[in-house]
Amino acid sequence: MIYVFLADGFEEIEALATIDVLRRAELDVTTVGVGGCRAVCGAHDIVVKADAVDTEVMYDDVEAVVLPGGALGTLNLEKSPVVQGFIDHAMSVDALVAAICAAPSILGHKGLLKGKEAICFPGFEQQLEGAALSEQSVATDGNIITAKGAGVAVDFGLAIVAYFKGEGRSEILRKSLQCP
Repeated sequence: MIYVFLADGFEEIEALATIDVLRRAELDVTTVGVGGCRAVCGAHDIVVKADAVDTEVMYDDVEAVVLPGGALGTLNLEKSPVVQGFIDHAMSVDALVAAICAAPSILGHKGLLKGKEAICFPGFEQQLEGAALSEQSVATDGNIITAKGAGVAVDFGLAIVAYFKGEGRSEILRKSLQCP
């Protein structure tokens, strides 16, 4: 299961475009409301109904943890013990951890980016402690995918698809979405 954690203040494009791409690729995705909230309010006042709340999800089936950014959303993700636990568990079992925009800073603060190629929203680079900053908009290094921001949310989703289903499936989906 791919868990996409939604905390109040999340960047809507980064979350919804990613979820849409993953579901088009027929990957199992569950959106998770952080802080026990099923209705989560994004950075631009768009309320999204999560599939589950954080107290309902379990570690045993985690294949990926996806963290959308947004300044406030990232802060709320980082202070959540449930999100922190899922990141730790995912890393311990070599599951994918993917973060976009400001959210890669969470991984940097945990020391997970040391020696890894990573990217984030401009201005957060110093938060990617020990990372080799990528020139790419989306960077994949082992079981970690990071991305720059909302404008590359579809590419971020496609990188996750490539991780699970291969570059060929990702390219077919890219073309079907009319992406350059």
